[in-house]
Amino acid sequence: MSMPEAPETRTHSAIIATAIGRMLLVVTASYVVRVGWVDAAERAPAADAPPLLAEACRQVRAYARGERKTFDLPVAPAGTPFQQRVWRRMQQIPYGETLTYGAMAAALDSSPRAVGGACGKNPIPVVIPCHRVMGTNGRLTGFSGGEGVATKQRLLELERARLGPSDGGLPLFDALAEPADR
Repeated sequence: MSMPEAPETRTHSAIIATAIGRMLLVVTASYVVRVGWVDAAERAPAADAPPLLAEACRQVRAYARGERKTFDLPVAPAGTPFQQRVWRRMQQIPYGETLTYGAMAAALDSSPRAVGGACGKNPIPVVIPCHRVMGTNGRLTGFSGGEGVATKQRLLELERARLGPSDGGLPLFDALAEPADR
């Protein structure tokens, strides 16, 4: 997924029903610029919408059904240079895996709080997978989309997320269980 220097300004949008909630998708002719949860009624793309909008809707729906693990959509999230760095790093976290804010911060020579702030400002959640960034010891903390942490948990359950790399990490929700529950 590429990130341009200066995205176009005319936007087109659609609201779609998915297995993870009603979602708003906003694109320019060339880039996805926003994805988020809404309470509004479903709204199909306008006739003059660029083909990218229909493709973004298709990919998000497929992800929500568990049929898609990656997105190949061009994105143009508006943010500071630091936020852009964090979002690019988030795009490298594989489906079904997680990183802590601390691990992200170490990779970016930053602080966990700054990484958390950038995650909270992510204008394209799901496509830029901020839900894969966890608190210390895999704690579910902060999520600005949908119903907050409950939506983050749903996304991680959809992905059957693991705490840490797939080469030996515990399934996330087993790792969070009380020792007597394992």
